[in-house]
Amino acid sequence: MGNKILLVGSVPLETAEDVFRMFAPALGRGLSSIPDGELGERRWWVARFPRVLFSKHPDIETLERPPEEDLKTERLTRRGRGKSWRFRMREGVRELRFTSPGTCMGFTEDAVSSYAVFRRLRDEGVIPAGVRFQVSIPLPNSSAAPSVIVMEDIECFRKAMKDGLRAEAAEIVRRIPNEDLAIQWDGSWEITDLYGGVPGMDPAGALARNVDQLRELSVGIPESVMLGYHLCFGTFGGWPRLAPPDLGCAVEYANAIIAATGRRVDWMHIPTLDTVDDAFYAPLAGLKPAGARVYLGMIHSMNTFDARLAVARRHLSDFGLGAYCGFGRIPPSELPGILQDHLRALAAL
Repeated sequence: MGNKILLVGSVPLETAEDVFRMFAPALGRGLSSIPDGELGERRWWVARFPRVLFSKHPDIETLERPPEEDLKTERLTRRGRGKSWRFRMREGVRELRFTSPGTCMGFTEDAVSSYAVFRRLRDEGVIPAGVRFQVSIPLPNSSAAPSVIVMEDIECFRKAMKDGLRAEAAEIVRRIPNEDLAIQWDGSWEITDLYGGVPGMDPAGALARNVDQLRELSVGIPESVMLGYHLCFGTFGGWPRLAPPDLGCAVEYANAIIAATGRRVDWMHIPTLDTVDDAFYAPLAGLKPAGARVYLGMIHSMNTFDARLAVARRHLSDFGLGAYCGFGRIPPSELPGILQDHLRALAAL
């Protein structure tokens, strides 16, 4: 089993078999786990929840919705200044719950289906022995963002999402052999909040509110399952959605995550920008991984890759590499080049 390269999650291919066959033979020696590509609706990450979850719930009132032509094709951002989704709880509702806990959010059934493909291809030798099947799930605060939820109801929505996502993870753990499983929690709005980028939310409370969601989220995931985190600067509307001056808040959050998770954290992915500014990477010296493998999201902008890698190594001597995010919203024609970028990164470690 390798721990040099992390595939963050989404891949714009048609099937899980396509994803496994493209990446496992080439990168398998450097991977500890491999995702199925977050296919279908999951490609849109949290942008699918308003349409498939919130708009259908009897206790949720839809205040705004996109134009009908936008509903025919999932869109990540508003078209011009038109309406997008906006929700609140119905009058008199004080607690929000989602039915069919463990399956209603779509992760479990997809994971079980893709795992069957993973196991077959591993038996055939396409996926190297020791590489685990990776399931990526968004953190609750990213799943109920203030861009779509009225601020006075945000905590109720986030609690409901936390309960639902925790149940989904528990069901995945129940149905997939734990020795083959790796679960990754993905956080983007959390990072934006830490850097003061969420209007209407007090930056002074950002660390506390984004750590509190973690305290019960993973305690039911047994130690036999690998567990990691992907932190992201955001790609909706173009990458990077957030371009902070340094990694200080990201490192602070990574340390807090590891301390609050309540069990072993196996890896921590931290994004980086296309910069060789020493001050941007300097906070990495304060990272406290406590045994977690650190992956830096440096596989991008390959014309500056070597220089950026050298600067990061001044502040953190041992780390693996990944992209800044998944690839699900890029043209499939770019995947061969992305694979070559990952092979170049692997050779540099």
